[in-house]
Amino acid sequence: MSAPDDSSTDIPEASFQQLNLSPALRAALEQLNYHTMTPIQAASLPLALAGHDLIAQAKTGSGKTAAFALPLLTNLNPRRFAVQALVLCPTRELADQVTQEIRRLARFQDNIKVLALCGGSTMRPQMASLEHGAHIAVGTPGRIMDHLERGSLKLDALNTFVLDEADRMLDMGFHDDIVFVAKHCPSNRQTLLFSATYPEGIANLARRFLRTPKEVKLLEQHAGSKIRQRFYEIKHEERLQAVSTLLKHYRPISTLAFCNTKEQCRNLVGELQAQGFHALTLNGDMEQRERDQVLIQFANRSCSVLVATDVAARGLDIAQLEAVINVDMTPDPEIHIHRIGRTGRADQEGWALSLCSPGDKRRVEALAELMDTEPEWHGLGSLQSKDKTPLIPPMVTLQILGGRKEKIRPGDVLGALTGEAGLTREQVGKITVTDQSTYVAVAREIARDVVRKLSAGKVKGKTVKVRTLEE
Repeated sequence: MSAPDDSSTDIPEASFQQLNLSPALRAALEQLNYHTMTPIQAASLPLALAGHDLIAQAKTGSGKTAAFALPLLTNLNPRRFAVQALVLCPTRELADQVTQEIRRLARFQDNIKVLALCGGSTMRPQMASLEHGAHIAVGTPGRIMDHLERGSLKLDALNTFVLDEADRMLDMGFHDDIVFVAKHCPSNRQTLLFSATYPEGIANLARRFLRTPKEVKLLEQHAGSKIRQRFYEIKHEERLQAVSTLLKHYRPISTLAFCNTKEQCRNLVGELQAQGFHALTLNGDMEQRERDQVLIQFANRSCSVLVATDVAARGLDIAQLEAVINVDMTPDPEIHIHRIGRTGRADQEGWALSLCSPGDKRRVEALAELMDTEPEWHGLGSLQSKDKTPLIPPMVTLQILGGRKEKIRPGDVLGALTGEAGLTREQVGKITVTDQSTYVAVAREIARDVVRKLSAGKVKGKTVKVRTLEE
């Protein structure tokens, strides 16, 4: 994909003050401490705010949500209670994140209503909310299509259509749904397409539904000092055992392991669990609740290893990820760069460890050429596990039955734990509230005691049922 001159990878720091934004949006950015634009924002916002259709290649964690949220909020007429902007996302988790971010950016505008329309929730409340009028709809393709077919969602007033993580939506089989939705949008709308990679399917969508789009492509730049890459030459049949050898040697607290197939993921998780590792897998066959629980446990450091395919892990943004292991090398160098870019974030350092059978040599050469680096080769025989203690995650996840529907908030749970249960703030990790349940990470050594105390006490004045997810 060719990039225009004004979207090169070497973009100087740019301030949001340079943009022609309303006072309300400026105030929101100021309160959120958004002062300097990220590279994708600096490259795309002037084009999108000028009304151009846009194809932007950007990954999760790059600031892309603000890159499309600011233009769609700028285009809104708050006094018109009709859907004027539609954002399509591949998963409910991403749709929820996007909804929250748009609400934060719209906080000083007149009563902007942002509605999440995703599968996994009942239709009736969503239809009722649409009847009362909404300005922005964020949702998954299947559910948006359902609402269009029922007539509960009308797009006559639409002026901005966003495809977020378009490549992942195609990977998940949503091509026909996207086409259906796009055909229901007015032809004179602005379309903003964001994608981490640029396969042929994206080019086809762009040709069909975008009008002379501007293109922004920012290759991921990883600071060499932050991500230490090592390649290990192995025989193909040694691959699964080699993963545990790497884990025992490097002993990372959190590791994301990539396989090319769902079957390989299942085999690896079975192998690791048999050896006592706390490992879980993500795959497209899982129910939403199962997927949520896996992601929560990995993000709050109560699972040591998450095994996933590229499709299942797309959009995953985990803080403090110590290592990425490429169990299978990917044939696409850009996907490899995208994989390893999940570690070594901010001021953290990270390991990128790749297992290569003799047939992978050509892939590594192509990668080295793209990244302009010399591959660092090692043998598994050089690895020793000096520390013989099992690699056990520091936290355990507790599930409390009761969530947003019972009006439980993170502060209520923290209060119960630091009050009646007598925990210190340091013994409590991440608290995640969903519609039906609340999940909280607590230090592993006190988990059983906390379950007992919470079960005997109360959260928000009510007795609650509590269990650990490892049962």
